[in-house]
Amino acid sequence: MSTLRDLAEEHTQLRPADIDHLHRIAGDWQLLSDLSFADLLLWVPVDGDGAFLCVAQVRPTTAPTAYLDDQVGRIVGGPEVAHLEVAYRQGRIWREGDPVWYGDVPARHEAIPVRLRTADGEAGEVVAVVGRDTNLSTARTPSQLELNYLTTADDLAQMIADGTFPPPRHPGETTSAPRVGDGLVRLDANGKVTYASPNAQSAYRRLGYASHLVGEDLAKLHRRLAADPLEGTDAGNAVLAALRGEAPPRREIDARGATMLTRALPLMPAGVPIGALVLVRDITEVRRRDRALITKDATIREIHHRVKNNLQTVAALLRLQARRVAMPEARVALEESVRRVASIALVHETLSMSSDEAVEFDGIVDRVASAATEVAATEVTVGMRRRGSFGVLPAEIATSLVMVLNELLLNAVEHGFPPAGEEGAAAVVGSDVKPEVVVTAHRFRKQLHVSVADNGRGLPAQFDAERGGRLGLQIVRALVTGELRGSIELRNGAEGGTEAVLVVPLARQPG
Repeated sequence: MSTLRDLAEEHTQLRPADIDHLHRIAGDWQLLSDLSFADLLLWVPVDGDGAFLCVAQVRPTTAPTAYLDDQVGRIVGGPEVAHLEVAYRQGRIWREGDPVWYGDVPARHEAIPVRLRTADGEAGEVVAVVGRDTNLSTARTPSQLELNYLTTADDLAQMIADGTFPPPRHPGETTSAPRVGDGLVRLDANGKVTYASPNAQSAYRRLGYASHLVGEDLAKLHRRLAADPLEGTDAGNAVLAALRGEAPPRREIDARGATMLTRALPLMPAGVPIGALVLVRDITEVRRRDRALITKDATIREIHHRVKNNLQTVAALLRLQARRVAMPEARVALEESVRRVASIALVHETLSMSSDEAVEFDGIVDRVASAATEVAATEVTVGMRRRGSFGVLPAEIATSLVMVLNELLLNAVEHGFPPAGEEGAAAVVGSDVKPEVVVTAHRFRKQLHVSVADNGRGLPAQFDAERGGRLGLQIVRALVTGELRGSIELRNGAEGGTEAVLVVPLARQPG
């Protein structure tokens, strides 16, 4: 399905600013749909055809829909869009006309012109029309709640026609929550409550206010209820700002162990401030879970930090032991163990600074590669280079993969190039070519493809990739095929040297 922007750009000459305004309306109009008990359709005129194109649609959560089928992308003209034409040409809300039928569903048409305010704050030209279509099949005598909803919806509809709704969205606010059904409070021009829905009344009761809200000064009530005076002042000032015609950011109020999110919107149809609409939502459980997650994340990071410290202690002990061992073979084995433990510690160090169980792996690879050239037992100076990106990897993959790469890099540096004094050493890489190891990574079809290639002397004759090799290669094969459930191939490079190719699945495997 094409997006609002795609449809508008393909079929109209609307400016980017106009389309952005339509996007803001579509991002905030669930509020109007729920208050109206009606479907909202966003129509834009099609150039030169006298027809209209539907670029967005929203259904109410408070009433049955008038349309079972999606209307987005539909182009209509003639008598069917006469009400849209009146609203678009005359710039006024159209409410005349008899009900129409969509199959077995009777519906009432309304049309609301959409304006975008100019830079100097004046109402601009009409750029689109919002169709408000109400399913009449369940029509009945409206309750007090429904009457207040409909009255507020009419005020917001006039603000759309004036170009003052929706208000600008504040940084970090990605949704229009709270919703109508969470709780609604309507204020008069003096900030006194004229209506509070049952859910709103319940939310305030959780904060400790047991009396009825009607007649209360809501700004003062927020200041009294909040456990934190500064928080209460901010929430009260948000109500006052809405009464002045501003659109303040959402605020939270904590009291008696409960938390309520509030959103205050000005009501100023035809530019006249008549009060404010305050949406509230009890988010006590949401915040409790947030705090639990924060505590859990902090605990996990602390565990990774301690594991890193313990591994570094183990590496230090192994290093100390290696210095005291007289046998060269034993010393080499202990030094290799030090490097392996240190590579795992790198992963836990990164996880201790991460907010989840995932790591940016490129930095770890670069550090392991740098360490490999520094600690390798060789007289040859070998350069290290990385091509491509590993991206973010889950911890269970990163821990095993860093050990694999550590072994492959050390093996390439220590065994891929003959010592500088050895006969024919210069001919291996050429007199003008510096010894180098290149790590390449890319993702393809939920798999990570990695190669570690050097420009050295290549694999020895009669080398058995499956059974041969020292302990390091045996560890590599065990980790790749076991822990990572991937594959590895050791081969001579096309232009000389040795290449290790790994394919690691990124999708979680069943345990």
